[in-house]
Amino acid sequence: MTEPSAFARILNVEDARQAARRRLPRGLFEYVDRGCEDEVSILANRRRLDAIALSPAVLVDVTGTSTEAELLGKRQPSPIIIAPTAVAGLVWHDGEIALARAAARAGIPFCVSTQSITSIERIATESGADLWFQLYVWNDRRRMLNLLDRAWAAGAETLVLTADTAVIPNREYNLRNGCGIPLTASWRAALDVALHPRWAVAVMLRALATSGVPTYAHYPAEFRTRLGREALSDEVGLAKDVTWDDVRLLRERWRGKLVVKGVLRVEDALTACAHGVDAIVVSNHGARNLDCAPGPTEVLPRIAEAVGERMEIFADSGVRRGADIARFLALGARGVMIGRATLYGVAMGGDGGAARVLDLLSAELRTTMGMLGAQKLADIRQIASSR
Repeated sequence: MTEPSAFARILNVEDARQAARRRLPRGLFEYVDRGCEDEVSILANRRRLDAIALSPAVLVDVTGTSTEAELLGKRQPSPIIIAPTAVAGLVWHDGEIALARAAARAGIPFCVSTQSITSIERIATESGADLWFQLYVWNDRRRMLNLLDRAWAAGAETLVLTADTAVIPNREYNLRNGCGIPLTASWRAALDVALHPRWAVAVMLRALATSGVPTYAHYPAEFRTRLGREALSDEVGLAKDVTWDDVRLLRERWRGKLVVKGVLRVEDALTACAHGVDAIVVSNHGARNLDCAPGPTEVLPRIAEAVGERMEIFADSGVRRGADIARFLALGARGVMIGRATLYGVAMGGDGGAARVLDLLSAELRTTMGMLGAQKLADIRQIASSR
């Protein structure tokens, strides 16, 4: 357990990242931290965000600055959403519950992954968070729809379809580290774990003692994959034939809000709007999938101009500072998803570590707004467009 006083030494996301690097086995840390292929895009995401300058309006009274946002009809203290990630339950015992508790404390949504190691039912019961559910379409659509019924019954009212993972990405470092699916036993992986005894005892051995080998908790019992034993079943493997017909099916079946994540083209944004989608996430999957994809900052202004009056737009990929959140808002996003940053936090200290990262990002956003002369979030885009 990490002492609360240790969190005081974490002053930004990079501090949390370095703490996570020290705590996690190298293979697991790189799974969280790195991109794909030559990792051109992950560096470009950072450069593109850094290149966006926001000119401040001076002599503005900012004593009442508010970061409050309204996302999909709900008011919340900040425009942040914790993005779906597949390995939170490996970086910390019951890591998904820890993330959800941090989200509940911050008053923001937590998006549960299809490939979560903890079931949405447990996360809902033990966190009290506003839960969204992220969907990868399975080959067997009937089983997929049954999963949606589970998510709805557990209290999730927003469904996020990940649309940018048609095939398995090429992440060569995972193969070298033995962190692919299925996990590969090797002397390198064994040594990696041995060099990180705190993680081995607090996460892996605890999981083995309480619930057995970690699994994808949302997969049907007869197909549930034990990480390290077998490849995913063809029936519940990720479908390669996902089309707009699936969006139509989801729109007909899902009673709540529907979000499509991974949009980088104006044409796709317009099509999503025509299919009754409530929001899109402009994202290149944190540069983890396609190394030659554009960054969200490059396409967000055009997408916002095309559909921003008809549907909500969120963005993600590369956020490390509150100023990055302001940059995405200035380009037309209404909310911002955070993935790696809160994973670093939960890796270093569970729900307390994740909460520390969220507090830092929120504080940095308020500081940025004060410096810009923005009293509310909508002022950020107005100031940026009038410079």
